[in-house]
Amino acid sequence: MATGMDVLNLSIGGPDYLDLPFVEKVWELTANNIIMVSAIGNDGPLYGTLNNPADQSDVIGVGGIDYNNHIASFSSRGMTTWELPHGYGRVKPDVVAYSRDIMGSKTSTGCKTLSGTSVASPVVAGAVCLLVSVIPEDKRKSILNPASMKQALVEGASKLVGPNIYEQGAGKPDLWQSYEILKNYQPRASVFPNMLDFTDCPYFWPFCRQPLYAGAMPVVFNATILNGMGVIGYVKDPPVWQPSEDVGNLLTVHFTYSDTIWPWTGYLALHMQVKDEGSQFSGIISGNVTLSIYSPAAEGESSPRSSTCVLYLKVRVVQTPVRSRRILWDQFHNIKYPSGYVPRDSLNVNNDILDWHGDHLHTNFHILFNMLRDAGYYIETLGSPLTCFDASNYGTLLMVDLEDEYFSEEIQKLRDDVVHKGLGLAVFAEWYHVDTMVKMTFFDENTRSWWSPLTGGANIPALNELLAPFGIAFGDKILSGDFSINGEQSHYASGTDIVQFPAGGFLHGFELQEDPKTAQNSSTPDTQNSQSQEKSKLSSILGMLEAGEGRIAVYGDSNCLDSSHMVTNCYWLLRKIVEFAGNGLRDPVLFSEATRLKFPVFENTQKPLRRPDVNFSMFSSVIGKELICHQDSRFEVWGTKGYGIQPTGTTRKLPEYQKNEVSSSPNRLIKSSYKRQDEAGLQKSILAPSANKFDDKRDYFGFISHEERSQANGWYLLALLSLLAFWCTSVAERSKGDVDQGKGPQPAVCQVRYNMESCVVPKKVLAPAYLAICHGI
Repeated sequence: MATGMDVLNLSIGGPDYLDLPFVEKVWELTANNIIMVSAIGNDGPLYGTLNNPADQSDVIGVGGIDYNNHIASFSSRGMTTWELPHGYGRVKPDVVAYSRDIMGSKTSTGCKTLSGTSVASPVVAGAVCLLVSVIPEDKRKSILNPASMKQALVEGASKLVGPNIYEQGAGKPDLWQSYEILKNYQPRASVFPNMLDFTDCPYFWPFCRQPLYAGAMPVVFNATILNGMGVIGYVKDPPVWQPSEDVGNLLTVHFTYSDTIWPWTGYLALHMQVKDEGSQFSGIISGNVTLSIYSPAAEGESSPRSSTCVLYLKVRVVQTPVRSRRILWDQFHNIKYPSGYVPRDSLNVNNDILDWHGDHLHTNFHILFNMLRDAGYYIETLGSPLTCFDASNYGTLLMVDLEDEYFSEEIQKLRDDVVHKGLGLAVFAEWYHVDTMVKMTFFDENTRSWWSPLTGGANIPALNELLAPFGIAFGDKILSGDFSINGEQSHYASGTDIVQFPAGGFLHGFELQEDPKTAQNSSTPDTQNSQSQEKSKLSSILGMLEAGEGRIAVYGDSNCLDSSHMVTNCYWLLRKIVEFAGNGLRDPVLFSEATRLKFPVFENTQKPLRRPDVNFSMFSSVIGKELICHQDSRFEVWGTKGYGIQPTGTTRKLPEYQKNEVSSSPNRLIKSSYKRQDEAGLQKSILAPSANKFDDKRDYFGFISHEERSQANGWYLLALLSLLAFWCTSVAERSKGDVDQGKGPQPAVCQVRYNMESCVVPKKVLAPAYLAICHGI
């Protein structure tokens, strides 16, 4: 700023976009009209690996290509991860340029060749300087700024054939096209990208890979607002969705956007859903999203500047899939770097100590997403607590490599969802060992403080509390090695073991190498060295279980699903797990009689404990936080806890697309008969001793135990009494004769239709215990 610099290239970066002294200095530079160009990073081909400051919206982020116009393998990929877990990342890089074997001058004499996005970025910076010369000097001050230059670059760029938008951004710069844009440029605002087309594959991956359908979590598309009118701007009127045809009224679009657009840029996120009456519709819906922006009057002008941005939308819609083909991905319970120091999942990788790629379906799990789509599954993302979705819509809840805690309400609801609503649950865990975490502590020179991991690869104590109602628990071993199931080779990379599992389930164990740091807890110093060179005893790592109406599968390692440091993938195993969890299909190999448990497994070891020396609440979305639903939930009123709220309704019904009454809507007729499980089956296994605070005196099938009946909370019983007495009194009168004739209390049977209950229950036994049974559904 002191030297009057106009264009700055920065071929450095890092993953910490919350390093505020650095980020705020970048904002200061661009706010002072310095056009900054920066390399996106060399952490490809992994997704979610964008470096700061190139991932900032006010900076021109540059990725790399080779001379064949292919994305360089080392070029970092999007999406941005700032917005996770409650939102969706922005498009980056902005443009790509040649980055392999680029000829340049040495610092002394002669030439040399270099490769990397660090050499692509200064090429773009040079192109920017050349484009500046298009504008006469007397007009540059009023026209040229970081936003207008980015508009010229991305709108003039040539889209490459093959790479998707999170690999190439707008494509390769076209100097002539950008020149034409700048030559007659008038200050305006725009949206980048200015189109979302579900029919344009692979460029608009992942949106083009999965269509919209009624009853789904919103699909979020996060565009960037570029305001060439001024360093600060405001949204004049809320964004508006304008469908091209009447059928477009089947699509509802909620918006979240920047309150203030500064410096030069902001965001516009579209949350798209198909209305319930579109459950049988298949076809294309198109239209425009318009947004008005204004900025204060420029120097010498008397009135504010204003501009209307247009984003073209073309979405593909299909009929709502059957429940068994729908998978819900838990993004909410993921903690990433920044801001928390979460260590890598594979301890065998020494050159990358952080788990910083987002752990999202469209970042380091993007191959998993493609595989499930190829197999015919539909995957939705949940960025809210587990209380914020209707389990009757989904076959499987997929929980992979999660680090956060769980609300007690979430634990209760998930138990009910599995046992009573038939939800399938698939959990992929990771290592957790306190001593190992302590040894990973280091002193950070930037913040001048000690950094210690919040948790292990996964938060095993929290997962154990979540799984306690089913009698399942993980241990604290760190296991590695190769094993085979029916000829399928797999690799276990720093995974954990299963130490508790109920009778009737199927449990697989293999001989794997145990990390000597964990083995020393149960050995003397004399035997530690020998143990570290030997295989551990048989360790249980894969378990499957039927729990009431639902099914559960647990596996102790997620490395085989994560593209970050994968050795061997286990997509074959995931497919079999999802087939079981979502549809009840049993693979003969995984469900052989040899693996069935006649008695519950309960290893007499202390379960992993939380670290008391870490303030987890600073980074958690659960600890010390209020239980609310975020913008990703299907509820009409966001910001609620999700209890008793019906899915989004509609304000306009089109006559040609009537709502299907037999769809997977929760407003359908459900008959339920409550019967206790066989004592020798799941219930007995589940009631195995546990030190978990959540399974004391807990009934795992939705009934209230004898002890709970006498000690139940007054508010719970009063609420049930007031609701059910209103619904049941009239029909209970008709049962009076049964009691008078000496038949005694009859089992309560409930019907649910349109969220109203009618109960057949003797009048004289309308005690709280029976009311609770009647309320079970």
